[in-house]
Amino acid sequence: MHAADRDFLSRLEDGTLAPSEFSHRGHLRAGFLYLRQHDFPGACVAMKRSIQAFAARLGKAGLYHETMTIAYLALMAERLAEEPAGLGFEAFLERYPELTSVEYFRRYYPAGELDSPEARVTFVLPRPRGPA
Repeated sequence: MHAADRDFLSRLEDGTLAPSEFSHRGHLRAGFLYLRQHDFPGACVAMKRSIQAFAARLGKAGLYHETMTIAYLALMAERLAEEPAGLGFEAFLERYPELTSVEYFRRYYPAGELDSPEARVTFVLPRPRGPA
């Protein structure tokens, strides 16, 4: 892992990361780095802990969303399985720019589907679209 990536995760985990650095892109970066360090379940646990602690430090403990976090990690893990170990985050996003778009995510979870309290605290599978 590059020094800048180690620094980013360290600041996220110790609470010194600026909130502006943890935008959607920052979430993707953290997920990418955790997926590079851990197997999928381990990355999910590390990401959850980091986001919950980060949000709590900001006084917004209820911001964590389990379904969105796991779903994005799954989309990223699926793509990472096909990529060389040395691929960096920026190159990864260049290959998969759709991950930065909320509209892309809506193909799995349409607007409103993730608004339930259940989706915030437990992973909710996407519902099939149309006839099987």
